[in-house]
Amino acid sequence: MLSQDILQAIKQYTANMQAPLTFVLQSGEHEKREELKSFLTDIAGTNERLSLVERDTSLRSPISFFIEVDGKDTGVQFSGIPSGHEFNSLILAVLQSTGTPLKLDESLQKMVGRVNEKLHFEVFIGLSCHNCPDVVQALNQFALLNDNISSEMIDGALFQDVIKERDIQGVPSVYVNGELFANGKVDAAQLIEKLMERDQSIAQADEENALPLQDVTVIGGGPAGVASAIYSARKGLKVTLIAERLGGQVKDTMGIENLISVSSTTGPELTGNLIAHMNDYDITVKEHLRVSEVIDEEIKTVVLSSGERIDTKTLIVATGAKWRELNVPGEKENIGNGVAYCPHCDGPFFKGKDVAVIGGGNSGIEAALDLAGIVKSVTVLEFGDTLRADQVLINQAEKRDNISIIKSAATQEVTAADGKVNGLTYLDRTSDEVKNVALDGIFVQIGLVPNSAFVKDVIETSQYGEIIIDEKCHTSSKGIYAAGDVSTVPYKQIVIAMGEGSKASLSAFEYLLANSERLEALYAEQNASEESVAA
Repeated sequence: MLSQDILQAIKQYTANMQAPLTFVLQSGEHEKREELKSFLTDIAGTNERLSLVERDTSLRSPISFFIEVDGKDTGVQFSGIPSGHEFNSLILAVLQSTGTPLKLDESLQKMVGRVNEKLHFEVFIGLSCHNCPDVVQALNQFALLNDNISSEMIDGALFQDVIKERDIQGVPSVYVNGELFANGKVDAAQLIEKLMERDQSIAQADEENALPLQDVTVIGGGPAGVASAIYSARKGLKVTLIAERLGGQVKDTMGIENLISVSSTTGPELTGNLIAHMNDYDITVKEHLRVSEVIDEEIKTVVLSSGERIDTKTLIVATGAKWRELNVPGEKENIGNGVAYCPHCDGPFFKGKDVAVIGGGNSGIEAALDLAGIVKSVTVLEFGDTLRADQVLINQAEKRDNISIIKSAATQEVTAADGKVNGLTYLDRTSDEVKNVALDGIFVQIGLVPNSAFVKDVIETSQYGEIIIDEKCHTSSKGIYAAGDVSTVPYKQIVIAMGEGSKASLSAFEYLLANSERLEALYAEQNASEESVAA
């Protein structure tokens, strides 16, 4: 299963392991067990400190195994063969459990370490899902940080009985102690927030390790945010970047062919390149954290979901946008039970079934083409009287026998029975007739909503929620800039976001040239006053 090139790479990655690691494979019989055993044997053969043992444990299945380090159960478990996108999850777990530093921010590590409740996470994944590894990897780190936590990756394709029992129709689906914890499009930041909802006491500001006054703080980890951070760091400034997820919306895009000088790439690959470039500079990165508040004074203060506060001279908002929802009855109630937003992640769950795609723009038609090779039929519903996608995509869709297109259709309700989507109703805007379509799944692809809610009371936004900027990315507040899809800049494209992020950084630098010394003095004066009051 593993090529010599991959095995050689594993050998190099594991060269600096600081402790012996054992894959403990549950004993028993299963048609996939020999394949899994061979897979783990090959990996174990790359380093003398890696080994495989078979043991009668209490794991889920004969194709389940856990990672043991120095004779201790790490709490990291896999049920299935972690190949495909989950191969990185396995290798990272091996490295992180044997000494490689964790990727979680230090403040988050402390939060997870404070969890006192016994938690067993089950993460149902699909090997073709590119969002699932983020969740698996985050929860694996939780397990490594706290003995009260364990995490099990479960390949839904190999455990169909559990999938049916729990009516799972989308990945990732995360359960904790047997109860649904999160599903659909979920990221590590949301997992952290849900942990805090269970126990507010784990969120405590880390005053001892507070950052010094920053020159530039960037909120957002997509192309605009990373470009802002890099351009700022190149000026020798103190820079912090805060992101719920590095890569942002781009990470969910599979085919990218319009990034000039790069003929073809994918979202995950581009995200990796963005991170690698950013790592060339001295930039403080705080990932998996949300900004809960921005205090707009001469010295800006950014308050994080962890309780941490970051003081900064300038602020660049580059938070991009998120999938727009239909906001019709039955949509939210059936997310993960037939309503989905990522055809790449959830499409395989609808093999041989009838699905709909809502939206006739590029993302909608691309989703229909992607799904057409998996499902029985795809019905595209477009609100307008014409499709908005590029003609080349429309031509491809019209050639597919299993893609049908309905125009002038206003979706009114998602219907379900026994906890699963069974169709939708829509208004034919031409005839004013309400019609029904029997379906097993619905993929919503109707555009994006700016992620600007956390600053709507701080800076001016448009009627659509976009942050209003001028040609230099200035917002309505001095010292705060915005860039990319969250702003009013037209044409939401990766290459434009990168340019806007760079421009915002240069504008912030221009402001700092004139105001930095004054702001430093003001900050010192404020700190002295606070210390005097405390004394």
